[in-house]
Amino acid sequence: MPEKRGGPVPCRVTVCRDCCCGSAKVTGIDHDEQVAFLRGRVPVRVSACLDVCAQANVIVVQPSTEGRAAGARPVWLGLVNDSAGTEDVADWVRAGGPGVAPMPGVLDLYVFAPPRRPTTGRSRGR
Repeated sequence: MPEKRGGPVPCRVTVCRDCCCGSAKVTGIDHDEQVAFLRGRVPVRVSACLDVCAQANVIVVQPSTEGRAAGARPVWLGLVNDSAGTEDVADWVRAGGPGVAPMPGVLDLYVFAPPRRPTTGRSRGR
């Protein structure tokens, strides 16, 4: 159920789908099925390239309003190229996500720190 504008924001995921993520360059996973699976369970936004192609497929878990109030920041997950990892992400988000529910230990394998600045010429203002 969507939140009213200005109301609490739920935990949600952003899924990168552009030049590498979601493309034939990443094999062994049905990219459309991955997005459909997540959309059937949690709020999802699909993004253009997040400039971390070496980590394809990238999923960013955005904390809810409650999670942000607890000090949580977005969690970047890379190489999410299997259904088990995708299920673990969905389960965590449904439980509340960053700042609300403990991250399943298995997701530690996917966590990475994004670069502070875009690594390609696609950045705004260039």
